[in-house]
Amino acid sequence: MRWDALFNDMESQLAEADRLALDTEVSERTRAEMVSLPLEDRLRAAVGYRIGVHLMSGDMVHGELTHAGADALVLVDDQHQVLIPYAAAARYVGLGRYARAENSPVRRSIGLAHALRGLARDRAELSVTIGGGAGILRLAGVIDRVGRDYIDLATVIPGEARRSQSVSQVSAIPFTALAMIRSRKATGS
Repeated sequence: MRWDALFNDMESQLAEADRLALDTEVSERTRAEMVSLPLEDRLRAAVGYRIGVHLMSGDMVHGELTHAGADALVLVDDQHQVLIPYAAAARYVGLGRYARAENSPVRRSIGLAHALRGLARDRAELSVTIGGGAGILRLAGVIDRVGRDYIDLATVIPGEARRSQSVSQVSAIPFTALAMIRSRKATGS
């Protein structure tokens, strides 16, 4: 009888040691995976959910995350779509713990410039927020052209079509200065 108890005790100790070793290995592998996990994979896993983005400019934007690209995301609220470069974000709220890698090389290569070129092509009326050390500036206008690392924004009175006589100025704005670009949500979206 005593031998049975001794062997049972030894067996349970070995089983517990094996379980602890497995738990340690799982924890170690999880930490190793987290080191290589980019933020956009966390954002991609939150597509379809409502999140908050605190911007370096001090602004806070809430909305449904509809796109997480190579270097920018899109949030949608009741009336607007907001394009936010990752470099303009100070923190994100509501991401959850999951991640999803982008397997398509084409989708991985679509960046901020591509989105801005689409807005320029559509002649979309925008509110562009420029944020930085000098403060926040909001401009209303239409993107005339998109360069490799800048946009030309024709400033117009909100609600007016972009015509030569309605343009008060054209500003070249580096991508690094963009805090967010807000456009009206397309009808039916």
